[in-house]
Amino acid sequence: MAHTLQSFAAKCHELLKADPGPAGRDRVVAVLEDALKDKAFIAETVGPEFSSGREVLYEDKELGFCILAHVRKATNASPPHDHGPTWAIYGQASGSTEMTDWRKLKAPADGKPGEVEFAGSYRVKPGMAKLYNEGMLHSPEWKAEARLIRLEGRNVETIKRDRYVVAETAA
Repeated sequence: MAHTLQSFAAKCHELLKADPGPAGRDRVVAVLEDALKDKAFIAETVGPEFSSGREVLYEDKELGFCILAHVRKATNASPPHDHGPTWAIYGQASGSTEMTDWRKLKAPADGKPGEVEFAGSYRVKPGMAKLYNEGMLHSPEWKAEARLIRLEGRNVETIKRDRYVVAETAA
């Protein structure tokens, strides 16, 4: 089946309206993984004309979720984080993402970041999508150019998010 940004957004809306919880999000992951096989969809959503960084392609007016092009041009890593009071789905279009999961040891308090410890790591390859529900701590790393289609339950640039550090480096 051919996918377009419009048809993908409509399907996500339908699934998330029927079930906004983890089960509905899992269904979105499956639809995204199918769409990631469609070269025309990849070209439309995160093709070569997208430079770098994050670009909101679609924001659902009713449910608030966003679909984004997320392009990393060079070696880059994010510190341990969650998505605040919302969720995110990372869909790998090209390149790969080295993902580390973290376990919370201490919540942020008194202006200090929370502390985490290593819980596991894995590689997200083209065609794969991964859901991070509320509170799931992770940190992506890119060793070369990577292109992702990301969904966020709400635009994370508009919400407060806590900071975390690896326990060994907390001071």
